[in-house]
Amino acid sequence: MSSSQFNAVLLGISNQLSTKELEDLKFLCIDIIGKRQRDDVKSGIKLFQLLMERGKLGADNTKWLSDSLTNINRQDLSHKLNNFESQCEITDDQPDDDEKAKLDVATEVIAEHLGRSWRKLGRRLGLNDVKLDSISRRHPTDLEETTRELLKEWRKSRGAEARTAQLVEALRACQFNLTADKVEDRLSSP
Repeated sequence: MSSSQFNAVLLGISNQLSTKELEDLKFLCIDIIGKRQRDDVKSGIKLFQLLMERGKLGADNTKWLSDSLTNINRQDLSHKLNNFESQCEITDDQPDDDEKAKLDVATEVIAEHLGRSWRKLGRRLGLNDVKLDSISRRHPTDLEETTRELLKEWRKSRGAEARTAQLVEALRACQFNLTADKVEDRLSSP
């Protein structure tokens, strides 16, 4: 799903929010957007933009908004958002099942061993700094989750073209040979 489709879903949700429901949402996110900016928000769209800027909302990051919509008794809008996210995950643009399994194994190994150098790998895999900053804001203290999110973004960007060989090549290009060896070892073991 494209970002324009995601924005269309957000626009639909914004249009269905009453003034009171918007106020309730603003109250729930006062710690995220701050009191001053909260007072400037006059529409759901403006609120969603602020949440995206702070890494709390994205096409692949809808949990906070979904939970908040449920908290203000708008389960219908929460379902609309969740349906969008599940449609994003079920696309034909995916590697075959064997390659997906290999990518899952590689993801686990890399997440366990990469540590603070995840940005270097992300750049080597072709992700831009804006995307890397967004990933960092979503998981500021958990390096394993940050690495998993990085690899999830890379897999999404590559679609059916994502291959474990590309990950190993990128690891070696970054001089992460030990991690690359561990990925190859895990993939070759029965």
